[in-house]
Amino acid sequence: MKQKIAGIDKITDKNSSLIFFILTILSIHVNFFIFYNYWFIMKSLCVLGSTGSIGQNTLRIVEQFPEMFCIKALVAKSNITRLAEQIKKFRPEMAVVFDSNLAQKLLELLPSGLKIDILSGQDGLKVAATLNSVNLVVGAMVGAAGLIPVLDAISAGKDIALANKETLVMAGNLVMDLAAERNVQILPIDSEHSAIFQCLQGNDSNAIQKLILTCSGGPFCHKPKSEFSAITVSDALSHPNWEMGKKITIDSATLMNKGLEVIEAHHLFKLPRNRIDVVVHPQSVIHSMVAFQDGSVMAQMGIPDMKTAIAYSLSYPQRLPLGQALPDLPGIGPLTFETPDMDKFPCLKLACIACDVGETLPAVLNASNEVAVQAFLDGKIGFSDIPKIIRDTMDHHTVFTSPGLDEILWADSWARAAATTAIEHM
Repeated sequence: MKQKIAGIDKITDKNSSLIFFILTILSIHVNFFIFYNYWFIMKSLCVLGSTGSIGQNTLRIVEQFPEMFCIKALVAKSNITRLAEQIKKFRPEMAVVFDSNLAQKLLELLPSGLKIDILSGQDGLKVAATLNSVNLVVGAMVGAAGLIPVLDAISAGKDIALANKETLVMAGNLVMDLAAERNVQILPIDSEHSAIFQCLQGNDSNAIQKLILTCSGGPFCHKPKSEFSAITVSDALSHPNWEMGKKITIDSATLMNKGLEVIEAHHLFKLPRNRIDVVVHPQSVIHSMVAFQDGSVMAQMGIPDMKTAIAYSLSYPQRLPLGQALPDLPGIGPLTFETPDMDKFPCLKLACIACDVGETLPAVLNASNEVAVQAFLDGKIGFSDIPKIIRDTMDHHTVFTSPGLDEILWADSWARAAATTAIEHM
């Protein structure tokens, strides 16, 4: 009898062990499923500016990780040929172009029977930015046009992956206050702000002593100022390190790009301008740094490729296996730093002044810069005329205090008209 009971005990023990083993495996799988869905829940994107440089790189990442991202809406200004190809590949619910005539032409480029809504204008932008099926809006439109749809998206509770500098430059207080009110994340795509954002992970923002934004110095970093009058559009579009759109490439050549980033950083990280430094770093390996109150300085490094910053904003708080090359540090050699020459690059100084004054002056700075850059690209003014137009427009502006959206948009419109008039009288 004892042996029989012992045998039953052994069988029972084996069964218990097997059941325990099965339950353990099931528990691991269930916990993994919960963890995976918590961290890697599929994100449904609206891409504002899908045909531009940032937009195209965003779509490359989506294509690389189809299990993590899907496209619900695409927005473009006028490149309907590229937009049509993107629609065929990613099959969004909706596409928007600025002009209704282009919307009709876009429809003609698409296969018959393709299920998609084609909209246009500001109303179309708002519908796309607030689409119920979207949970992350990529703000990659160039210029002031990107402000309103980003505000609409924030109002609708959508998280924002932000590349459009002008949104924060023009209306940083409005944007950040609304984001806080709606509990919306603003995830920076700009490589410099992404670098700072990454350096701050796990650190107390109250311990920041200063932010250090790096810039390559552009193609004219070591060119004598006396030769600036002979700079051509082709010269200015030849950036030594980065591949970007025309407007931002010219801004990089004048260092206005870095000035706009100072204003952005002021709003994103809630620091006064006198605690935001700019250093020229020609190698473009260190994308920015954070100095802490204990004397430590943290830097984010990588090759000059926007896909890293874009991917981090899309997948935050996780990192994606992008397959990006690492910097060849021995091959790169010394990493050097210089103080930017404000006399040679007055656009940076003008941006710092606008940041210090605040109110509507940053919107005026931005609008007059957009007009001046386009005039340079069109061959109407010289490279050295860009800061002159901006300074003249800023000097003639009467600043609104505590501006709302209407005052900011009025200042933007006024500055465009004033800058255009100044160009016509040159």
